[in-house]
Amino acid sequence: MARINESFYNVNPVVDEQTKRQAMGVNTPAVNSASTVNTNTLQGILAASNPTSPTAPVDTRAALAKLTSGQTLTDDEKRALGFPVGTPTPAPTPTPTPTPTPTSTGLPAGFTPGPFPKELEQFFGSSAGILGYKIETLTDKDGKRYNQLSVATGPNSSKTFGAKFIKGADGKYSIYTASTDGAGGVGAGDDGAGDDDGDGVTPKQTYTAPDGKIFTDIKAYNAYIEKTKTDEKRRAGQSAYDILFNEFDKYGLGSLVKEVQQYIVDGLSPAEFTLKLRASKSYQKRFAANEMRISKGLKAIGEAEYLGLEDQYQNILRNAGLPESYWKRGDLGVQEGFTNFIANDVSAVELEDRVTTAQQRLIYANPEVSIALKTFYPDITNGDLLAYALDPTKGLEQIKRRITAAEVGSSAVQLGLATNVTDAEYLARYGVTKQTAQQGYSTIAGGLQRGSQLASIYGEDPYTQTTAEREVFNVPGAQEARKQRQKITGLEKATFGGQSGVSSSALARDRAGNF
Repeated sequence: MARINESFYNVNPVVDEQTKRQAMGVNTPAVNSASTVNTNTLQGILAASNPTSPTAPVDTRAALAKLTSGQTLTDDEKRALGFPVGTPTPAPTPTPTPTPTPTSTGLPAGFTPGPFPKELEQFFGSSAGILGYKIETLTDKDGKRYNQLSVATGPNSSKTFGAKFIKGADGKYSIYTASTDGAGGVGAGDDGAGDDDGDGVTPKQTYTAPDGKIFTDIKAYNAYIEKTKTDEKRRAGQSAYDILFNEFDKYGLGSLVKEVQQYIVDGLSPAEFTLKLRASKSYQKRFAANEMRISKGLKAIGEAEYLGLEDQYQNILRNAGLPESYWKRGDLGVQEGFTNFIANDVSAVELEDRVTTAQQRLIYANPEVSIALKTFYPDITNGDLLAYALDPTKGLEQIKRRITAAEVGSSAVQLGLATNVTDAEYLARYGVTKQTAQQGYSTIAGGLQRGSQLASIYGEDPYTQTTAEREVFNVPGAQEARKQRQKITGLEKATFGGQSGVSSSALARDRAGNF
């Protein structure tokens, strides 16, 4: 005999199977007397438990269906099922489903939140999406300790990797193998996996690369990882090379980088690359002035300063109206003349001074100046006097002194007087300029001939151009030269009764007060 859940109906009868079937809709014999309650049927039991019988027949099977589905019952249906009228319909009691008790972090017990150490990605692939991990320390059959990794992929989901690994004294991880005493790497014939489930069959260990590629052979896996790193390094190096080449090419130095392309692609550090670049033949040719500077006891200058000086030189020459041949670029963008400037430490200010000196005092000067310059200094064989003035191997002051001497000498020549490089340089050294030379030689030319004649007539020391130059230009010996002139003019006056043969006033006028 089966029991109906008594608590479900809130009554305590015991009913056989036949009675239960009749209550669920099986035809039963009709009852002749309405006042008689047949307690052998479900309806009779329900009616006996309620003082008031339903006014209309109730399909108890339908009522039961409504009750178990959570629908609201009518009062008649409640009466038919034995519930007091006026009380809410109780909800069916669900069967409880057991659930695991999570930790406070939502992870299985013993798991650490977050991705596993990045160093382990070389063995197990990316840790992206991992909610937590657990590293267990286990012991193999030989009593040697190793580690195994488990990861949590959800609050109630985790998996354990079969690969064994250890952490060395240096803090680095490596694959564990008993054949090498845990020193790292998987030994021959050992794929790192054990018979984890005890069924006598050793599962095949797998290794997942960061890109998702799976290997079963540790050597192939390690080789692939190494190749991946090398390829990535090469790609990064190629990208760096492209950027560097484009930047250098803007300055005409693209070919400079080509020679060291492989160093960039191989991923040399910036310091190592700089050393390799400066040791290349192309670099040494492009920045040749630095080696020349070092040989002269000067410091090498940086590439940026080097290129900046070249730009300044070019602007100065262009603004001065000089032809492009003075700054034309050759192979690797080298400007030969500028190399000499930098090697001899010529600043942009000094170069501008040289150009001004050459233009104003040579190119636009009287031809006699150029003639005197070449006469005095035979080493100036180049017809281009500007090139001479810009030659950085000759000091600027030396160039100026030579030009001044040529200007002094040319002033004497223009007035029919003699000159030589020694006397011209001597006067230039004492401050005689082109302007004072023109004025002084004009005075000397007006009285030199008469002074020479008087000295000869009265038997005095010769009165020469050199004597006159000393007094006129007030250089050493000027006082003696003045006394000599005054003596011969005094003799002239005494001989002719106070008057010179050419008149003292004329002598004074001709000599502009100097003779």
